[in-house]
Amino acid sequence: MDNGKNKKDLRINSFVYDGVVKSPNRAMLRATGMHDEDFKKPMVGVISTWAENTPCNIHLNDLAAIAKNGIKKQHGWPVQFTTVTVSDGIAMGTPGMNYSLPSRDLIADSIEIAVGGQNLDAFISIGGCDKNMPGSVIAMANANIPSIFVYGGTIAPGKDEDGNDIDLVSVFEAIGKWNNGEMTEEEVRAIECNACPGPGACGGMYT
Repeated sequence: MDNGKNKKDLRINSFVYDGVVKSPNRAMLRATGMHDEDFKKPMVGVISTWAENTPCNIHLNDLAAIAKNGIKKQHGWPVQFTTVTVSDGIAMGTPGMNYSLPSRDLIADSIEIAVGGQNLDAFISIGGCDKNMPGSVIAMANANIPSIFVYGGTIAPGKDEDGNDIDLVSVFEAIGKWNNGEMTEEEVRAIECNACPGPGACGGMYT
């Protein structure tokens, strides 16, 4: 049981924001909501690849909020960041794919910069797409501090007119059938409109 005796100073790098010469640093941090007792807590980054451009990531801010609450309960000070993301499922077949692979290293670099630049003691990275998941893990290796990766979860299956499970792969298969004259454009559209019912990573295993 936590009797409060271990809450005096939990930070790994307690010297970073301590002392009179660090008064300007603390002054800035106080504007973010920190108080005297908070400077004794480990500063833990909560980094999600939240974005509204893809179902894989659109819900990750909600998971980040849960992570922040958990950190507070464990007497840490959470600091939230986001980074860029590109959805291969949306970008494929378009010039957008020119940016997909480079985004992996940009994600890794941006996480490492946020973590190192703020002298964080640990971080949690939350992702759910082809490039932001490996990008997060690369950042974990480079930062070399305690870290956890959290997968945002897979999208639930949709349903076709007969009640069968369908997903994004079903749309690709429908295009193949349409191209072969086995399916009408309207039938393809029906699958398109029902294959991805909500948030979560798409059903394809691409990377």
